[in-house]
Amino acid sequence: MHTDFVNNQITVRGLDPETERHVRELASRLHISLNRAAVMLIRKGAGLREGSSGPDVVGQSLDSFIGSWSREDETKVLDSIREMEQIDRELWQ
Repeated sequence: MHTDFVNNQITVRGLDPETERHVRELASRLHISLNRAAVMLIRKGAGLREGSSGPDVVGQSLDSFIGSWSREDETKVLDSIREMEQIDRELWQ
């Protein structure tokens, strides 16, 4: 895995409302993070092809789950792991 791009970060301030709306709409439509949507639009604006920079960045592998769970799904998952959140105090003495 190439790590050249994993830690590169830029903070973008002062987005106009129209640009922010486009980023949010793209993220919602593709079920990806706002960060990934912004990167896609920046690459497109720079004339770069999607995926030409190497492997996916860390965190993108779960983007397809964004907005896909219902409240019921969330409750089922949280209920299923509740037992794992318990601390066995005897083991921690």
